[in-house]
Amino acid sequence: MTIPELTDVHAAWLPPEAFRAIGSRRTLVRADGPLAETVRAEVEQARARYGSAADGPYDLVLSLDAAESADGYAIARRDGVTTVTGGDPVGLLYGFFHVVRLGEAAFGADRETEHHRPAMRRRMLDHWDNIDVHPVMGQVERGYSGGSIFWDKGALRADLTRVRAYGRLLAASGVNAVAINNVNVHATEAHLLTDRLGEVAAIAAELRPYGIRVHLSVNFASPIALGGLSTADPLDEGVRAWWARTTEQVYATIPDFGGYVVKADSEGQPGPFAYGRTHADGANMLAEALAPFGGVVHWRAFVYNHRQDWRDRSTDRARAAYDHFAPLDGRFLDNAILQVKHGPMDFQTREPVSPVILEMRGTRLAVELQVTQEYTGQQRHVCYLAPMWSEILAFENVAEAGDLVAVSNVGDDRYWTGHPLAQANLYAFGRLAWDPGLDPAAVLDEWMDLTFAWPGESLRRTLHAMMDGSWRTYERYTAPLGVGFMVRPGHHYGPDVDGYEYTPWGTYHFADRDGVGVDRTRATGTGFTGQYPQPWSDVYESLERCPDELLLFFHHVPYGHVLHSGSTVIQHIYDTHFAGADEAAETRLHWEKLAGAVDPDLYARVKERLDEQVRCAEEWRDQINAYFFRKSGVPDARGRHIP
Repeated sequence: MTIPELTDVHAAWLPPEAFRAIGSRRTLVRADGPLAETVRAEVEQARARYGSAADGPYDLVLSLDAAESADGYAIARRDGVTTVTGGDPVGLLYGFFHVVRLGEAAFGADRETEHHRPAMRRRMLDHWDNIDVHPVMGQVERGYSGGSIFWDKGALRADLTRVRAYGRLLAASGVNAVAINNVNVHATEAHLLTDRLGEVAAIAAELRPYGIRVHLSVNFASPIALGGLSTADPLDEGVRAWWARTTEQVYATIPDFGGYVVKADSEGQPGPFAYGRTHADGANMLAEALAPFGGVVHWRAFVYNHRQDWRDRSTDRARAAYDHFAPLDGRFLDNAILQVKHGPMDFQTREPVSPVILEMRGTRLAVELQVTQEYTGQQRHVCYLAPMWSEILAFENVAEAGDLVAVSNVGDDRYWTGHPLAQANLYAFGRLAWDPGLDPAAVLDEWMDLTFAWPGESLRRTLHAMMDGSWRTYERYTAPLGVGFMVRPGHHYGPDVDGYEYTPWGTYHFADRDGVGVDRTRATGTGFTGQYPQPWSDVYESLERCPDELLLFFHHVPYGHVLHSGSTVIQHIYDTHFAGADEAAETRLHWEKLAGAVDPDLYARVKERLDEQVRCAEEWRDQINAYFFRKSGVPDARGRHIP
């Protein structure tokens, strides 16, 4: 087992200095097998770098105990010895990285036994990577960090050292599954299931030493595209036999293969609707093929009419997932997992939790987040997303979902995520998938301690000042009060208030001279509020009880409507957009004080991104305020300049 070391790529949250506490002490690993060898190799590398003796008496002992849960571990310290006990080898690996997180604190005062086990069975990242560069979406769809770490120029990368380093980073944060290709499966990528399966196996071999299973996005119409069949009907025996044979071959090549990810009957992707079948029919066909091998299918619930008539206010994209899937609750096989976006629309800066998650208690669910910042600044803006995810995961039964999945924000950029501070989102996803109850500020502390090797208080305070409230800062200078979108069509970066208003995508704000917002009430609107259980159905229905931050998602209101805050809607729009732009400028000032205190190249990259954030925030402020001033004719009560 070789620990990956990259000299031209940022070490993210696993720099050599993070292993100093372990490397300067004597450690014993009492376990066998491939993952135990990973732990042993990590210990040996740290010991070689920091010079501890090779044998006892030991300061750290890592061993196995079947009494601990799968993936789980216990940590304790007494009589000068720190012990980590894994329920299985991967649990031992997670326990080792827990010691890395603690640093010197792992070897201080006695510590009562703490048991740690993951809340989510699968803690999974979906890569939207393409093998071929797509003419519109590029090599990584919604990728803001360069090209794919897996493929280059239409072929698997010859050197996969970086893939192993990626697996190491993910294991250190608790991630245990990766889907390696785009859910929009194009012609070349479809062949990963068959004649290019060797590439999937090569990637799996690099991730396996860190306990990460590979999953594959597949084309529902693969029996036609790859198998020469005339149909992909999920109830056709020939189709079912083709999937069974193909899946058997996948597992013969990759015995620990995780399963399939499917986007079907959505945005032009083929699916069971073509044959008059349901999503349960399609998902269950694949689940049956995977079941003999312990695999799962993640079937995405992102299904809606993307050819909507904007004149028709009765059609509501927010309703679509529930309308399609709620009637199918209880009809999916146990290894068919419905993957539901956390909100009913599309990863907006502010959405309510999807009612599908609250309703479908008889179906295994995966909640889907978006680490890549498609609608939250595209890794050009500081936007620490853990506070938003924490709110989502704390809502009702969301954290009871078996899987937490997110779209990855990683590319072949030197800093992995383009913006160095966006690494914190990737780290936080893994940690919150492990324990949804973690405090986002504490998770940020963990990331800072590792990335900057236990920084001084000045750096810590500065990064907290920049990042703790950055999601709400971004919300302030973009779309207000839950209305959503207002972005440039296509690439989704920067303001364009009416960019999607008269399009078929169903993403409207309905602003006119009198008011703004989408009426989704049962009384006078689309009835979307009725998809929620009580008390939320009535809370969202009521103008008086609806939370301010979601008001325009659920209601069309006059500009003079008074919020719970005491401000009118129009004045709230003005105030927050001025404040958000000012906060972006303050964030840049905080960073400028760190000149000379952090690595010069990292400082320069963040400074360049902050310059763009300040420019873009001012553009958002001016366009949003000007638009609503011209619509409403209501001046800013504070007399500030609006273009």
